[in-house]
Amino acid sequence: MEFTDFGIKLSSHSGILQLMDDIGRPLPEGIKARPLGGGNPARVPEVEKAYRHELEKLLADGDRFEDVIAHYDSPQGRVGFLKTAAEFFSSRYGWGITEENIALTNGSQSAMFYLFNLFAGSAGGRRRTLLFPLMPEYIGYADQGIEPSTFVSVPSKCERLGEHSFKYKLDADAVERYLDEHPEVGAMAVSRPTNPSGNVLTDDEVARLSELAHRHSIPLIVDNAYGLPFPDIIFTDDAAPVWNEDIILSMSLSKIGLPSIRTGIVIARKEIIKAVGNINAIAALATGSMGPVLAEDLLRRGELTKLASDVVRPFYKAKAERMEALIERYFAGTDYQLHRIEGSIFCWIYLPSLRIPTLEFYSRLMDSGVITVPGEYFFFGSKEQEEGKAYPHEHYDKCLRLNYSGPDDLTEEGVEIIARMYREFSV
Repeated sequence: MEFTDFGIKLSSHSGILQLMDDIGRPLPEGIKARPLGGGNPARVPEVEKAYRHELEKLLADGDRFEDVIAHYDSPQGRVGFLKTAAEFFSSRYGWGITEENIALTNGSQSAMFYLFNLFAGSAGGRRRTLLFPLMPEYIGYADQGIEPSTFVSVPSKCERLGEHSFKYKLDADAVERYLDEHPEVGAMAVSRPTNPSGNVLTDDEVARLSELAHRHSIPLIVDNAYGLPFPDIIFTDDAAPVWNEDIILSMSLSKIGLPSIRTGIVIARKEIIKAVGNINAIAALATGSMGPVLAEDLLRRGELTKLASDVVRPFYKAKAERMEALIERYFAGTDYQLHRIEGSIFCWIYLPSLRIPTLEFYSRLMDSGVITVPGEYFFFGSKEQEEGKAYPHEHYDKCLRLNYSGPDDLTEEGVEIIARMYREFSV
C-alpha cells in the first residue's frame, strides 16, 4: 500500500494535529492537567442558555426537529440562514449582499482549506502562491496547501510598548514590495484578531491590504473567527467589520458557543461563493444543519450580536485582564514580553532568555501537566525553512501561545509552573 504525495502531506505530523491531540488526549495517570493549549472556547452560561432555548423551541415545534435531521441542506448551506445573514449584514453595515454572496462550510478550518487551494497552486501551467502579510499566523493554516511551497509570508514588525509589552505591526511597505516583485501571488490571508498573538489589525491596515489586493487583482481573505459582530472578542476600538468585493470574509459560530457543531460562514463575490458550494458538494455533500438552525432566529432578532457584545466580550475581557495580572505576578524579575492582548482567547509571550527552543520547553511543560502551544508552529512560509533553517524572525523559537479561557485556578497553576520553569531554563 502506498499513499500519494497528497495523502502523505495531509496525514503527516503537523502543528494543528499536535494541538488538537493535546486537547483530547489524557495525560498519564497521576499528572494533573493545566490546559493552556488548544483553541477550545469557554462555556458561557448565558450563551448556552440561549441555544438550549432555541433547541427546546425546535423540539416542541411538531416534527420540525425530525425534518431538520432527516434532510440534507444545499451544498451552499441552509437557505433560510443564508437569507437571514444577508439581510442582517446588508441592513447593519450596508454591504448590499444577497444569499448568493454567502456560503456555509463545516467549520471555518474547512473554509480556509477550500479558499487557500482555490487561489494557491498550479494554474494553467503557472504556479500561484498565497501570501501571509503578518507572520506569525494561525497554526492551522501552515499545512493546508495541497501543493508544496505555495505559502509565502512577510515577517511582522515589532513595536515595544514598555519593558514587558509589545505589539506586532503590519510591514505594509514590505508587503507592497513583495507583491510588486512577485506577480505569482494569487491571494493574501490574515486572521483578525490574529491567532496566536491576539493582535488586531487596525482599520487602516485592513484598508491598505484591501487596496493592495484590488491593485493586484487578488482577494484578501480575512479570517474573522474571533471578530465582529460575533463573537466580538475584540478589545480595541479601531476594528470595524469590513467587506467589499476585494475581501473574502470568513466567520464562525464556534467561538460563540458552538465549536462542536462546526459552522463556518463565508462572505464573498458570487463566483467565489458558487465555487465554495461546488467544493462542498464534492468534499461533504452538504454542510451541517444544526448550527444554522440554532443561530438563525437569534441572528434575525439581534440576540446573537447582543450576546456577543454584552456577554461574550466582557467575559473574555475579564479573563484577559486576569491573565495579564498573573503573568505580571509570576514572571516578575524575569526577561519576558507579553504581546498586548487586543482580542481572541489567547496570549502570546516572548521569552528572550530561554536557552532551549520552545518546542523542547513545551515538551518539558507537558511532563509537568501544563499544556501550551510552542511558537515555532506559527511561523511558516519562508525560503529559509525550505532550506532547513529557522524562520527569519527573532521570536521564532522563543514564544508560547497560552489559552486563557479555561478554569481560573488551573490557568493560575499553569502560569506559575511556566514562570518557574522559565527561570530554570533561562540563560
